[in-house]
Amino acid sequence: VQLQASGGGLVRPGGSLRLSCAASGRTLRDYAIGWFRQAPGKEREGVSCINASGGTTYYADSVKGRFAISRDNAENTVYLQMNSLKPEDTAVYYCATATSLYRCIQSGMNYWGKGTQVTVSS
Repeated sequence: VQLQASGGGLVRPGGSLRLSCAASGRTLRDYAIGWFRQAPGKEREGVSCINASGGTTYYADSVKGRFAISRDNAENTVYLQMNSLKPEDTAVYYCATATSLYRCIQSGMNYWGKGTQVTVSS
């Protein structure tokens, strides 16, 4: 599976962005999908996960209530809607696959995509 995250950019605090994770080479419907981020000088952290069917989601406490993960298996794409963005959300965001939601929450990912930069600044 080849993954590509897109949709990042520069946004002011309080603004919104929608990230997309598109796949090629294999269907995403067999996988749970996770979004992760890594800020300069910090360890990578899990942001959100969604199971294969899209019926169950997980969010890190730091983004709960602000971010929403969704998927369109027909389009082979997963989304991360990010609202009420804060400067501390600034990071490179990555999407990745896992064999289950549990594995995703444990950061046990198997395929990783290239990231997209999100910068939140006034």
